[in-house]
Amino acid sequence: MTDRLKIGILQTGLVPEDLVAEFGEYPEVFMSFLSGYGFDFDRYCVVRGEFPSGPEAADGWLITGSRHGVYEDHAWIPPLEQLVRGAFGADRPVVGICFGHQIIAQALGGTVEKYADGWAIGPQSYDINGQDITLNAWHQDQVITPPKGAQTVGGNDFCTHAALLYPGQAYSVQPHPEFSDAYTQALIDTRGPGLVPQNILKDAAAQLGVPLSSKVLADQFARFFRERRLA
Repeated sequence: MTDRLKIGILQTGLVPEDLVAEFGEYPEVFMSFLSGYGFDFDRYCVVRGEFPSGPEAADGWLITGSRHGVYEDHAWIPPLEQLVRGAFGADRPVVGICFGHQIIAQALGGTVEKYADGWAIGPQSYDINGQDITLNAWHQDQVITPPKGAQTVGGNDFCTHAALLYPGQAYSVQPHPEFSDAYTQALIDTRGPGLVPQNILKDAAAQLGVPLSSKVLADQFARFFRERRLA
């Protein structure tokens, strides 16, 4: 690959402080996840108010996960929504993961809510773009109503709209293909207690170790950035 693309990583959450030394911050995780595809990266810690000059500052945009809800009152969320809409207007492809999946939907008129049936933690199986996919998840919020123009291309019984395609413009997924089992276990141990019911954490930990489809999603993300398609 000779034509390198610059991908701007929009960091919307922070790795728990005591896990950073072992796992790195989310931009490093995604830079590793997408290494070997001919990308260069810029990073913007939008959760701390650091934004690019505009949607033209990168060839494509990746929005990370976060412990925050897209419906919460934070000063950085409205400009992030504006950046999403600006990227669509500037014909820059956008990829979103978890919070990123949700903020794209909300920015374009969809509905995101705290799901009444609770949490999805650890390995989950999905039908995504016609493939049986297993990925680690960590969420309670979900896209309940996708925005106009979005196509649901993946889901399961718990999360109907787990993957959304905005043809030629964006691709987003609710689970975390970038989460290793080790990092998911660390979250179960450090962030989960008191936040997620103990029985869900226990069941999730017991499921860790099943084969994950992370490479499939890395390929999809890379193809979407370059070709605006999944396959």
